[in-house]
Amino acid sequence: MSKRRICVVTGTRAEYGLLLPLLQALKVDPAFELQLIATAAHLSPEFGLTYRIIEEDGFVIDAKVEMLLSSDTPVGIAKSIGLGTIGFADAFDRLRPDLLVLLGDRFEILAAAQAALIARLPIAHIGGGDTTEGAFDEAIRHSITKMSHLHFVTNQESADRVLQMGEDAARVFVVGTPGIDLINGIELLRRAEVEKCIGFKFRQKNLLLTFHPVTLQEDYGLKEFESLLTALDRLDGNYGLIFTRPNADSYGRAIAKRLDRFVAAHENASVHTSLGAQMYLSTMASVDAVVGNSSSGLYEAPTFQKPTVDIGERQSGRLRANSVIHCEAYAEDIYAAIIKALSLDCSDTVNPYGDGHSVPRMLAVLKSTPDYKALVKKRFVRSAK
Repeated sequence: MSKRRICVVTGTRAEYGLLLPLLQALKVDPAFELQLIATAAHLSPEFGLTYRIIEEDGFVIDAKVEMLLSSDTPVGIAKSIGLGTIGFADAFDRLRPDLLVLLGDRFEILAAAQAALIARLPIAHIGGGDTTEGAFDEAIRHSITKMSHLHFVTNQESADRVLQMGEDAARVFVVGTPGIDLINGIELLRRAEVEKCIGFKFRQKNLLLTFHPVTLQEDYGLKEFESLLTALDRLDGNYGLIFTRPNADSYGRAIAKRLDRFVAAHENASVHTSLGAQMYLSTMASVDAVVGNSSSGLYEAPTFQKPTVDIGERQSGRLRANSVIHCEAYAEDIYAAIIKALSLDCSDTVNPYGDGHSVPRMLAVLKSTPDYKALVKKRFVRSAK
């Protein structure tokens, strides 16, 4: 029996880290031929040309889809989606995959899904049914769900939402997040090694911070970010602040510029364009708390039994472990939440997003599905009331 061509698209550092254990499994499994497409921020010097990390990890990139314009305005993002749809159409026509694997809810993934839909290319979507009420990622994620044919969801609540959208229960699989598989399978660096690699001296207490644009707000979260910086100003030099830059979202550059000014004025702070999966997770394991509005504070941090301060509306609606403290995006609230987090006992935290065995579950589904082409025709299934 010939190998089945499984094409995976990745556009950001964070998503690539989540996909890494699946990519590794597909690469060595004799039942599959892995095809890999890199796009968007991976190909941008501004975001670290992270496609090089993919190649250093031993993967062949079968296609590079250039789509990211220099503008991060809503008009620029919309045009990037259009360019991406064109580029993915060409890539799919050349590679002729049997199945496309997409993760998450970003605009470059929407572009890939649109091109696949018209090409009658079946999609397996990871992370459908989650909810993030503060960002337009919510609508993108649900749109991709309706364009997809196999649904690998992270938890039962998300599965219920996918069923509510009319998807067939026989095609919905609760597998957990592959990010936990990565944590369980990666060799983490010790704290001293992390310090050396990132060029930062840890303090008595240390925070890992990421703040992305809040795309459904009028100012895209700039006021929320200012509130975070005001709260951090109340911490003295005994607190180490390790920032990662925002994603390639609308007005992400404005946040990045303000972040650079803050770090330049604070000896106890550093900022990194891309740490890579191993270094990011090793840093998370070494700090005392995770702070910001990134999904990694909800998905990965609970596995390390680290407290998370989740700020504002961006992640509203997501399932949360007992290690996650949500706060409003006001400086006083953020400061209070950070102080509370640093005293929180997370030793009994259980990650609600899975047990670290999501990849074997996904592979089992991909192998047991007899005819990928037959997936393309879907019917709307009314969920039970």
